[in-house]
Amino acid sequence: MPLETISGGNIVLLALAGFIALAVFLGVRIVPQSEKHVVERFGRLRAVLGPGINFIVPFLDRVAHRISILERQLPSTRQDAITADNVLVQVETSVFYRITEPEKTVYRIRDVDAAIATTVAGIVRSEIGKMELDTVQSNRAGLIGTIQDNLANVVDDWGIEVTRAEILDVNLDEATRAAMLQQLNSERARRAQVTEAEGRKRAVELHADGELYAAEQQAKARRILAEAEAFATGVIAEAIAKNGLEAAQYQVALKQVEAISEVASGNGKQTVILPAAALEAFTNAFTLMKGKS
Repeated sequence: MPLETISGGNIVLLALAGFIALAVFLGVRIVPQSEKHVVERFGRLRAVLGPGINFIVPFLDRVAHRISILERQLPSTRQDAITADNVLVQVETSVFYRITEPEKTVYRIRDVDAAIATTVAGIVRSEIGKMELDTVQSNRAGLIGTIQDNLANVVDDWGIEVTRAEILDVNLDEATRAAMLQQLNSERARRAQVTEAEGRKRAVELHADGELYAAEQQAKARRILAEAEAFATGVIAEAIAKNGLEAAQYQVALKQVEAISEVASGNGKQTVILPAAALEAFTNAFTLMKGKS
């Protein structure tokens, strides 16, 4: 009897020890840094366990969902959209997000990726429908910001944070591409014609400026010559007033002598025939000089 009693007591102790070990094992949960665990009790949300060591009630609580909180990239998707100027475009988008409140994600949405993709498609079609094609091409950053803001407002109820949204490409059909290429070539031809016309206009303006400058310089030269002649005339007039008619005759005779000297200094002239009046000019000049002396 004592042996049987001891054996039964050991079994109970062993069973109790095993139960305690199992309870500790089930009650202690170590959550990785990149995850959050959703705990349920009898099918209802009990708690959300963060990274580190956590304790739950064994046999009553259970970890129903293990949710990664790492940033995720939604697979690239393409959706058709029509711009405000009735151009069909195909937009390729990509979204980056992460789960911040697992309890909302688990109990409010079944397929997160599909829900976000559908929401993005609707937002893209709506926003592009408000814009013309040129605006879509030139203001892609603004369009991305609008998509991200609208998407963030929608997915907030799902416990999701949109970290980044990207428009990878905007494709056009062949007919639209051909029309845009024709328009681009026409625009280039127009710009070339405008540039050429502006060049011709500038050349005419520069030529006119050159002629105006030349006319101004000629006018200045004439004015200077006129002033010089006026000054010379004044000097001669003053000399005539002081010395009488002889000074004027002397100047005339001197001019005649200078003219004959220039004729005689020409190239290839061996013989110079002087008229009688020229000889008289020399005589008058010398006579006047003697008279002055």
